[in-house]
Order: sequence, then C-alpha cells, then structure tokens
Amino acid sequence: MTAAAQTKYQVRFAFGIEAGRAIVDGAHVVVWADALPGATDPAGLGVSGALVTGSTGNRIALARWILERQADLGDRAIVAVVAAGGPSGEFAVEDFLAAGAVIDALGDAGIDFTSPEAAAAAGAFAFLKNASAHILSASIAGQEAGPEAVAAAKAATASEHFTILQEFSA
Repeated sequence: MTAAAQTKYQVRFAFGIEAGRAIVDGAHVVVWADALPGATDPAGLGVSGALVTGSTGNRIALARWILERQADLGDRAIVAVVAAGGPSGEFAVEDFLAAGAVIDALGDAGIDFTSPEAAAAAGAFAFLKNASAHILSASIAGQEAGPEAVAAAKAATASEHFTILQEFSA
C-alpha cells in the first residue's frame, strides 16, 4: 500500500477518479461528491462497498446513515470521500466543498479519524459554509454549466436526500 491509499485513516479523501481509486480499497462506504452532477461517472472507481452521493444538503442525513452502517458492522466503518472534479479530473472547488461538508458532518457524528487531506476539505467547508451556494454559481464549472444547471444543482444540493448507487453489505 502507498501513502496515497490513506489506509491508516477511517475517513479518507481524494479528488477525481484516478486518485479516488487509491482510497476506495477496503472502504465500507464511498461517498461521491459531485455538486454539478453529470460531468464524471463514479463507475470507474471500482467500489466493493456501498457507493452513495454526498452534498452539503444531505451531509447530516448521510453521516447518520453511515453511523448506522458502522453499528451494523460492529466496528469502524471506513469511509472514502471522493470529490468528482471536472471531466478531466481537474480541481473543482464546488466538489471540494461538497466533500468537505460530508467529512465535517462525519466528524460531528463521531467518525473523525480523518486523513490530513480529509481534514483540509472539512476545514475548507467549515470556513466557507455560508458561501457554498455562491461558490457553486461563481465557480468555473458553475459559470460554464449556466444558470439553469446551477439552479438545478442548488435545488438538489439543498435536499437531505442522497442516492445509494450501490448497496452496503455488512
């Protein structure tokens, strides 16, 4: 295992499919954070555990769900949070903040043995929490997507609903 796998941490973070592949091995739950959905497909991650969507709006409900999965395991649930990024894997601030929101909520729920990368994402969200909706529309991806796509993403992001793309098995 390489350091990039972050295997000694309960909560891991990576950006994009390529880096995401390094942290999903052994993860019970993989959270796909894509604030402007559609640019990248998480299917290429190679997830063996649960795969769910994560955002600023569903962060608390998602953290509770992961805590329940941890109770089902009777042990620490390993969580890999992957920020989708742009189509070519480039940095996307809106996805970074969505991932940070989920990591922050996991910490509040007591799942807080985070990698430094995960801690940095959570710290960014904590600092920019009140600006996250503006950042979504002002970001490069938000400007390129246009007002209709941003409005739809804001509505989806505000929802507590998250999607289970692949089921959890204890």
